Order: sequence, then C-alpha cells, then structure tokens
Amino acid sequence: MYKSIFRPVFFWFPPESVHHFVVRSLKIVFKIPFTGWLINKFTQVNDHRLEREVFGLKFKNPVGIAAGFDKQAEIYNELSNLGFGFIEIGTVTPKGQTGNPKPRLFRLFSDKALINRMGFNNGGVANAIKNLKKRKTKVIVGGNIGKNTLTPNTEAINDYVFCFEQLFDFVDYFVVNVSCPNVSNLRELQDQDSLMKILGKIQQINLAKPNPKPILLKVSPDLNNQQLDEVIEIVKQTKIDGVVATNTTISRENLTTDAAIIKKIANGGLSGKPITGRSTEVIRYLSEKSGKAFPIIGVGGIFTAEDAIEKLDAGADLVQVYTGFIYEGPFIAKKINKSILKKMTV
Repeated sequence: MYKSIFRPVFFWFPPESVHHFVVRSLKIVFKIPFTGWLINKFTQVNDHRLEREVFGLKFKNPVGIAAGFDKQAEIYNELSNLGFGFIEIGTVTPKGQTGNPKPRLFRLFSDKALINRMGFNNGGVANAIKNLKKRKTKVIVGGNIGKNTLTPNTEAINDYVFCFEQLFDFVDYFVVNVSCPNVSNLRELQDQDSLMKILGKIQQINLAKPNPKPILLKVSPDLNNQQLDEVIEIVKQTKIDGVVATNTTISRENLTTDAAIIKKIANGGLSGKPITGRSTEVIRYLSEKSGKAFPIIGVGGIFTAEDAIEKLDAGADLVQVYTGFIYEGPFIAKKINKSILKKMTV
C-alpha cells in the first residue's frame, strides 16, 4: 500500500516538505488513543533471538534508524513503534542553525537515491534535550553530534565536547560525525591527528564519569584503505567503542539519472542504492583488517532484508536505514527482522 498509494503522492512534492509533513503527521496520529498499540501489532517482531548485546547495550533487534531522519529528537518516541531496535537522533550541534540554502534535498528515483546538502540543520543541543526529556520509549536512543558550521575547525573540539557533556544524561550512546560532506571543511577533521584529539578528549571525559557511555565514529565511504587503516588505529588508541559505516558519498559514479540533472543538483551527499556495495566493502574491510576488534553499525543503501543481511554477514553487528525507509516505507524493519529469523532456521 505504501509504495502503490502513499509514496507516489509523497513524491509529487518536494522531499523536504514531505519530511516535515510526515513528522507533523506522526505527532498527530500517535496522540490518538490506542494508535501506538494498533500500529505495534503490524510492525513489531518480538523474538528473543533478535536481541543483540553490543557495546554494553541490549538491543531488542538489530535494525535502527540512522541519524538525519529525526534531527531534533522530535519523533523518536513515535518511530519506536515501527519495529526498530534503536533510533539515532541528530546530527545535533551546540547552537541551533538553519543549515544550507534550499533546495537542499533531492530524489533520484531511478537510482533509488537521495542527494542532500542539509548542513546540520537543527534546533541546537538545548532543544534536543527538551525533546529527549519527553522520552517514553524503552528503545535505545543514540545521539549523533557535530560542530556548528561557523565554528572553525581549530575550535571544533569544543563543539563536540559541549554536545557530549550536555547530551550525556539523555542518550544511550554517541556517534561523532566528522564525515558529513555537507558542512564546509568538516571532512578535514577526518585526518588522524584531528580525530585523535577530538575522540581522545571526549573519551577522557567519558571515562571519568561513573557510568561511561559508548562512543562511536561515523566514517565516510570515500576513505581509501590507508585511511581505513588509520580509523582502525584510532579506535585502538582512543579505546572508543566502535564505528558507524558509512556516511553519504560525494561520488556520482554509476548513476542512471541524467547527467544534466546531476550537474544541476551539484554538491551534496549521495545516499541510497548507489552506495550499497561500497558501504558493505568498508564494513568488511574494517571487520576483517581489525580482526573484528570492535562493533560496527552498518548503514548505506539498505532497502531489502537481503541488503541488511549482507552487511551483517560482512561484519556489521547492527544495521541502520534511512533512504531505504523513505523508499520502502514503515514496514522495512519488520521485513528485515523476519528475514533474519528465517535465516536462523535454515
């Protein structure tokens, strides 16, 4: 029904407008008595065999929502009713910011992809905390943190530390995002020295707390093998808990969408089916080269249960969806979880 009725209607309108409509609609719908209970009946797969214990946290299933869908922690309670085992909010920055000029989100329907250059648009950490204080769900909630666009890279560490300390009591794990291609010069922070300073400082603060939280690094699919080796060394040296692989890509290879349209859209991070293979390659490389030394959350081009299982087989411990959720609809977590169970019985 979603792909035959709702998606065609949604796709008539600009993608960012549709996103805001969906957010408002979810808020309204779940205020209706018994709606959550009813939707749960159609979306949840409750089976102890799906449970995963990863970096000290117990997930009811391995399928989550990636950062970017619930930037301001507005609808994580509602999303938890759609069968997901965890939800990652953000990217959150210290101060609220509007992000890049519109239009900044584009569909490539023939490629089952999106290009976005949102630019960390969010209401700031104080707004996220206000929303997180309304938490009702028991589903794991992660916090994806970044720096404000106007903060120079030489001072970026202060933004990451500020977000970490402010959000500490309100999320279950953290993801440090330095790999998004939509914030000016952000990816310069991916070099080994910068990452060691940022992650080392956050980990120092973390380990001084009575109950430290898991910290993960989100990596780009555009890193070469030498850079991925550096990621493995950084995880080892800083003793952070794992990696999210991968973010969006700046590559435009092997797209079927007309080249003139791609040129007109210009810069931005590409997500969806075109990065399915590359994200899986990064997962496999990190897992095998490190000797499975740390957990990996696999994300990038997951549309089907087979896509998710492929990433799990490549070395991911958990998976996340974003673009696939938009294209495939609200039953994607259920389909993946049912297939995982089916594979267990074969």
